[in-house]
Amino acid sequence: MDAPTTTSADNGTSGGNGGGGWFTPRKDPAPTPAGGEQEPEGSRLAALRPVGRPTESRATDGSRAGRGPGAVENSPPRERIRAVEHSETAHAPRSEAPPAAAAHREQGPEPEAVRPHTAPARPETVRPQAAPTQPEPGSLQPRHGSPRADHGAAQADHGSPRPQPVPEQRALAPEPRVPAQSSVPTPEASPDAVLIRRTMAEVGSVADKVTSYFYALLFVRHPELRSLFPAAMDTQRDRLLKALLTAAEHIDNTEVLVAYLQNLGRGHRKYGTRPEHYPAVGECLIGSLSRFASAIWDPETEAAWVRAYTTISQVMIDAAATDELRAPAWWYAEVVSHDLRTPDVAVITVRPDQPYPFLAGQYTSLETPWWPRIWRHYSFASAPRSDGLLSFHVKAVPAGWVSNALVHRARPGDTIRLGPPTGSMTVDHTTDSGLLCVGGGTGIAPIKALVEDVAEHGERRPVEVFYGARTDHDLYDIDTMLRLQQSHPWLAVRPVVDQQAHLQLPDAIREYGPWNEYDAYLSGPPGMIRSGVDALMDVGIPSDRIRHDSVEELVAAGD
Repeated sequence: MDAPTTTSADNGTSGGNGGGGWFTPRKDPAPTPAGGEQEPEGSRLAALRPVGRPTESRATDGSRAGRGPGAVENSPPRERIRAVEHSETAHAPRSEAPPAAAAHREQGPEPEAVRPHTAPARPETVRPQAAPTQPEPGSLQPRHGSPRADHGAAQADHGSPRPQPVPEQRALAPEPRVPAQSSVPTPEASPDAVLIRRTMAEVGSVADKVTSYFYALLFVRHPELRSLFPAAMDTQRDRLLKALLTAAEHIDNTEVLVAYLQNLGRGHRKYGTRPEHYPAVGECLIGSLSRFASAIWDPETEAAWVRAYTTISQVMIDAAATDELRAPAWWYAEVVSHDLRTPDVAVITVRPDQPYPFLAGQYTSLETPWWPRIWRHYSFASAPRSDGLLSFHVKAVPAGWVSNALVHRARPGDTIRLGPPTGSMTVDHTTDSGLLCVGGGTGIAPIKALVEDVAEHGERRPVEVFYGARTDHDLYDIDTMLRLQQSHPWLAVRPVVDQQAHLQLPDAIREYGPWNEYDAYLSGPPGMIRSGVDALMDVGIPSDRIRHDSVEELVAAGD
């Protein structure tokens, strides 16, 4: 698993010239005229030209659109579709940012008195059987070689981002957890939402074909974009389209949608995404949907999708333009320490080339010089440090390009790139509620950061940590956690080991408590997150006090 925690639904989308971006490499901006602010380069959205499959009732207008891809199924001649009136004009980022994302979760009524912390005695680590013999850590360590030379070609294409003012460190609003899709519209759904959900229900059984056709259409109509995506599209292929469809599905849910899209827009800056790239994507999205939903596709449906995509793209463009005034699109960071804790787990410490503000419990995306244009998410393994160093816990997984490169190839002196920090699994310092922290495997990384954050704020709120692993050997950071426990009487650390491959963390949680006055934090593999949420709710912790990152993104980030 590359990342114990991730939230952005599409922060892993890959692309860019020489590692530079989703569609195009970042360009150095023109000098700012004296006496005025510079408008971000490429900040205008070209008029959307959706190209769909013509229907019998559709009125045609304008010249014929470009021909479809020859590498995919032949389709009837396409005619340029008249976009809705508000999408025919060019759009620039609005002068004001879109409505702010939903505020940090509301706290329920505070209890009359905070339960005194009486930490039960630390249990013996569960040991159903003897730990299996592990190979020597050095057995999987590759020859170092010359990573600097390996990195040269990729770094030459990166381009240096222009210096930007360092963003203020601030708690982020919780990132939206997008609800599951539903083909049955709610009674108050808008006409556009009804048509959009109807389309998605129609193409649900052929989602793979929709995705394949979308990319074929995009790369044939806009061949200049193909080289900007990863050479291998097996991981990438579903992410972009899935993010767009998810946003369209919830077009009526403003609170969820705006925060979701703002995060997408900010996250895609590191891929080099510019406003002028959105029309091509919208054109091919609608072209693919119209082909595979031909039985129900009509001018009204197409107009609904045009309006939805115009809204989606504008929110993303506005968020990116606002963020560009605050922070660079990425940071370069030099590896200063590489500690191989087990044959497949490394603790990597890096030094960013400029200040990198973040909050304990957040995560970022990393790109290595060996796999340009492929980004993976990792949580910060410590609270912000005075020396500015950042640490990550990385587990190499089978066929994991980025994770294996970081564990088995990276060495001090190598340079990687960091995306912006994100995530809302942070400590609420306005309350004295206890913290129940559950970390499995490398999921202990953000849990350790949260503990350090509480300590640095001088708080004495109870913090209970359950640290789970398959074997004793996999508790690679237990010594660090026990040292923290010795230094802070309010902290209790409980290792939980299950050598039968049935992680017993949820059962261990039930044996202690009560937990009704605690805020819960979950970090680890997707299966542990799912079972952990159920266990925490079973012991009386309301869902709005359980914090974890997107299970869906955890699955996508596991390589």
